[in-house]
Amino acid sequence: MYCLELAGEDDAFAACEAESAADAVDVVASGLATARGISPDRLRTLAYTHRASELVGHTDADVESARHLLEAASIERSGTVAVRARDVHSATDVSTQDAERTLGSVLVDRGFSVDLDDPDHVLRVLFSDDVCILGWLDVESIRDFGDRKPTDRPFFQPGSMAPLDARAFVNIAGAGPGKTVLDPMCGTGGVLLEAALVGARVVGADAQWKMARGSRTNLAELTPETTWDVVRGDATSLALQDDSVDGVVFDAPYGRQSKIARHDLEDLVAGALSEAARVAPRAVVVADRSWADAAVDAGWNVERLFQRRVHRSLTRYVHVLTRA
Repeated sequence: MYCLELAGEDDAFAACEAESAADAVDVVASGLATARGISPDRLRTLAYTHRASELVGHTDADVESARHLLEAASIERSGTVAVRARDVHSATDVSTQDAERTLGSVLVDRGFSVDLDDPDHVLRVLFSDDVCILGWLDVESIRDFGDRKPTDRPFFQPGSMAPLDARAFVNIAGAGPGKTVLDPMCGTGGVLLEAALVGARVVGADAQWKMARGSRTNLAELTPETTWDVVRGDATSLALQDDSVDGVVFDAPYGRQSKIARHDLEDLVAGALSEAARVAPRAVVVADRSWADAAVDAGWNVERLFQRRVHRSLTRYVHVLTRA
């Protein structure tokens, strides 16, 4: 068993993404989940999970209970150790310094040497709500999203999705080595970039030549060794064979009065949903409202629907879809 340290304010959404890298994910406290097993390589790519630790056990959210748990635990490790304690989301009034000092002393008494700079093993002590979870750090996700700010790309347009969210969406859609991910409304290519960086082959289309060319420029410069294809194309009439991709992600245009190229917004989204269901078994659709009814009409099951507040005037609806 493993403990996952979740990121962000929406644990359910973080757990949904974590399912792409872990089995039997279960949120057990604010910011914390357990999992039966993990794929370390996949977990490193997650946006909304910081760490996974091999579970030692859980107890009440106080230092003495944590001490008793560690004293009783079987430890089949050798080498140097360090203890790192967190009060997750400041959910308790536990002193993390006291926790580190007390549990470090337990480990010293059990024959370990402490190395705070470069330990062989790190014990994570996680306090949240009414629980304390202990685990040996196994893997951490790579937090390099700030290196890919949309404004720093060769081609930029206002409204580009943040890399952190784009990564989460492609993970939920099933991106990874050996998989093909499609964005039929690719814009500047942010979704494609994140899918490519986790090892997927990516295919993009956009109704505007400007966007298709800009997306190509970004992919060529930022993921030069990946495999991608980007064309000018209509999301309601894709030049792809049935079942030719593994997952679809698209960010639908916002605004209730929007008109895009030759389509009204409702026709565009409905057509894109139908085409996505033809070419892939799974999709993540992001929008400024719920398109759940349109998704069902297009042949999808709405597995989950998240509402994620971006700022005061924008809430994103994230539809996780599986083909009916």
